[in-house]
Amino acid sequence: MADFRNSPFMFALGGIVAAFVTVQCVVFIVRAWREGRRIGISASVMKKTLYSSALFSIVPSIAILIAVLTLSGALGLALPWIRLSVIGAITYELPAAETAAQAFGTTTKAPILDPTVFSAISWAMSAGTAFNMLIVIFFAKGIQGGINKIKTRDEKWTSLLITAMFMGLISAFLGSALGGGLVSILTLLTSALIMGIFGLLIKKAKIGWLESYAMPVSMVGGMASAILYTSLLGGAK
Repeated sequence: MADFRNSPFMFALGGIVAAFVTVQCVVFIVRAWREGRRIGISASVMKKTLYSSALFSIVPSIAILIAVLTLSGALGLALPWIRLSVIGAITYELPAAETAAQAFGTTTKAPILDPTVFSAISWAMSAGTAFNMLIVIFFAKGIQGGINKIKTRDEKWTSLLITAMFMGLISAFLGSALGGGLVSILTLLTSALIMGIFGLLIKKAKIGWLESYAMPVSMVGGMASAILYTSLLGGAK
């Protein structure tokens, strides 16, 4: 049976999505360029900004490529490409796919060859993020206003609240990592160490431009360390 995950139909859908996003980006660039000329920004400054933005987008996009490759083993290349080239993120897509797969008694650690399971995973990955967009459209202004009100009363408490929410989100993903054996734990610690080093360089050394590189470098470093640990420990649990 043909691999429906990488069928021409799936890649055609991906092409439509990619074309739409590309056209949207071009439209925004053209409009921004025209607005820049209208308000008196020189062409050289705008060219330098455009070049710098493109350059600094290359390394962060590596994280997206890694996420696509991570999911491609189970879901094929087309669906992860569609999801992660627009609005998805590995921190959501992978848990959503795994949760849907487990509901059918399988896992994304193996190729998903059942069309029903694949369809359920697609819906879980796609429908879930639709709520994010709706929340931004209808509730973001009110939520931001509430945070600003709290911030005016007690900025320290606001910072603590946001940090606690973020740590709660991160903790939700720690279970699978810590339960994956010694290699998983060492990989997690290595990625955290790399991210910590970047944090020190950004905050203490005031190297702000490293912020865009922290996540992709941590992911690449974590994957490289996982290969090293697996080789040294022989896949120890």
